[in-house]
Order: sequence, then C-alpha cells, then structure tokens
Amino acid sequence: MRDVLGWRRKFGVLGPSTNTIVQPDFEAMRPVGVTNHYSRIFTPDANAVSNESFRAGAEKIAENVLDAVRGVMTSAPDYLVMGMSAVTFFDGAKGADKFTAGVEAESGVKISIGSHACAAALRAYGGVKNIAVLSPYWPVMNTEVARYFGDMGFKTVRDIPLQCRSWTKIAEVTPAQCRDALRKLDGDDVDAIVQVGTNLSMVRLAAAAEMWLGKPVIAINTATYWHALRANGIADRLEGFGRLLEEF
Repeated sequence: MRDVLGWRRKFGVLGPSTNTIVQPDFEAMRPVGVTNHYSRIFTPDANAVSNESFRAGAEKIAENVLDAVRGVMTSAPDYLVMGMSAVTFFDGAKGADKFTAGVEAESGVKISIGSHACAAALRAYGGVKNIAVLSPYWPVMNTEVARYFGDMGFKTVRDIPLQCRSWTKIAEVTPAQCRDALRKLDGDDVDAIVQVGTNLSMVRLAAAAEMWLGKPVIAINTATYWHALRANGIADRLEGFGRLLEEF
C-alpha cells in the first residue's frame, strides 16, 4: 500500500531552519501524488555574516544535517532533497560526492543536492561551456562554487555575490535586485546563468529571464526539484518555472 497523498513519491526535504523560500518553492513545483516533508536543519541566524565568517557558519549548519536526516526518516520518505546549496559546493566535485555519500549512508535512500542538480541541468540544456553565477553568498563562497563548476567542466567567467549579512536577510533580496544582477552578469561570453543559494527567491524570475535574455537561467531550487522528480521517474512537464521543467 502507498501513502494516500504521496502515492507516487514521498520526498524528505532538508533545509536550514532560517530558510523561508525553499519550502514554498518546492511546494509550488510539486506534482499531484508527490508530497514534500520538510525537516529543518537547526541554524542559528547570524547577523554579521562576512567573507571571513561565511564558510565557518555554513560548516556549522552542515554539522546538523544528519540530525535533520534522522528526523525526517521517521516519515519513511522514498527519497531526499537537499534544500541548502552552500554545503554541496564545498571542496569541488569530490566534496559534493562525499556529502551525498554521507547522507545516503545515514538514510538508506538517495538524495538530490543543489550542486549536482545544477550541473545536470546545464547538461540537459546542452551546448553550455561558460557560465555566470549569482549568489547571496560572500566572495569566499563564490570561489567554492566556481571550483565545483570547474570540476564539472564549466568555466565561471563572471559572478556576483550579493553579500547578504544574515541567513534570513537572503530572503529579503528583491526581484528587482536579482533582475539588475542578471543584466550585469549577462554577455556574449556567457552561455548560461546559474543562481545558487536556496533562500534567494528566483524560480519565477529565472523563468522570465530566460525569455528576455535568450539563454538558460537556472534557479537552484528549480534545478534541485527537477532533478529529484526525474531521478524518481516523474516526467511531468510544469509550466511557469522555465524550460528545465517544461522541456527536459
């Protein structure tokens, strides 16, 4: 017998307790028969995030991930979805693989993570070599993001770290600020733009930006949820979230 609401799949979603964007984003993209069961990673808000403190703060969050995994597994999910991106970019592709292996060993089920999902999305579009990156992070973290994408065969030619001063302030970045950043990142030398940072609201703006920029614009929440759906054989095409969910 299957869960009466999650009769196709039950997803356990892991996200920082300070994150207010990823949960509604994933709900908006949820097809019928799929349910999302959110487990919060305890995250003390930091009101003075800086270039010096960003990685240390993110690593502190990472230490609490397995507690959230153990909590959500009591709902017997079929699959896990990581709703935080920074920790999935640490130490390049090797670090992403290590993170994935640790969670899967603890849970006994597979997981989609933001870094690998974005790389898979770029490959799905095809023809992408040079990218630009938008993040709410600080420069020290954007360096890690560029390192990861380099390991995966993509060159980051330009990036903008919005340098948000707290975890909760990431959710306060406006669509207008993101739109202006996308315009600064775009250029003939860029094949695609990738937005990372799951507490940055970009899924609908990225879809609109694809039309006026004429190239892939990948929001990490879209990529991660798309990856989870496709990994579970759910091929529903969803409108309003860009070409990734509409075509691939």
